[in-house]
Amino acid sequence: MKKRWISLISLFTIVTLLTGCDPLLVLDPKGPQGQIQAKDIMLSIWIMSFIVIIVFVILAYMLIKFRASKQSADYKPPYIKGSTKVEIICVGIPVLIVTFLSIISVQSNYKVESAPEIYKDKEPLIIYAATSNWKWHFSYPEENIETVNYLYIPVDRPIEFKLYSFGPITSFWIPQLGGQKYAMSDMVNTLHLAANTPGEYMGRNASFSGKGFAENTFKVEAVNQEKFDSWVKKVKNTSQEITEEKFDTLLKPGHVGEASFNGTHLTFRPAPDGENGEQ
Repeated sequence: MKKRWISLISLFTIVTLLTGCDPLLVLDPKGPQGQIQAKDIMLSIWIMSFIVIIVFVILAYMLIKFRASKQSADYKPPYIKGSTKVEIICVGIPVLIVTFLSIISVQSNYKVESAPEIYKDKEPLIIYAATSNWKWHFSYPEENIETVNYLYIPVDRPIEFKLYSFGPITSFWIPQLGGQKYAMSDMVNTLHLAANTPGEYMGRNASFSGKGFAENTFKVEAVNQEKFDSWVKKVKNTSQEITEEKFDTLLKPGHVGEASFNGTHLTFRPAPDGENGEQ
């Protein structure tokens, strides 16, 4: 009786904690790339749920129909030869499921690795996203400004991120806008994203990179083009110039808050030459 009460209390505690959890951000997309991935995730969940339900139905049927019964001591079960039909079904259905999901995945990967089709006629905003222990440095070469640990992006415009690292391998991830991609020290990876809904989103390093990994996050503010242009002017008029000395200080391991600078570190510390993921 005591064990039963402990089990009930544990179950109630788990359910209570889960009801307080935030919704899965990847299933609340705010951009075309994120919507493609969320659709694929839900498709996989529905297919797997259907398989699980069918398996449990068959299990219940077997347990009821072929449940244990008393037999005489000299009973010998009949010899049953293997069924070709059953073997084809058991092997064929998984093969069809894997083939279907593989085709869907290849098509989706091609779409999310390319610039969003819906914005193909618009000029992308290029942002160099570099990481160090444990900070994010965002350079806007066209606007000639730089930010630390926060992003400002315009909605309804493709964003072309150039990812690299000044330290260990990290993973750039904005769950509501799209999937993650690695940032490495010896090459530049290109990631295409876009936001179609104004709002504030969370970004982070999704790859463990030391003791400061948990706080290696950044804020993403998606605004209309007019507000974005106003923000650029404000940064250029009010922020101090980024210098090599200041940048070297920022590269030292540790956590800092949000910051804005006039100019970018690309002028004195350019991105690596090697590039991968360009479309």
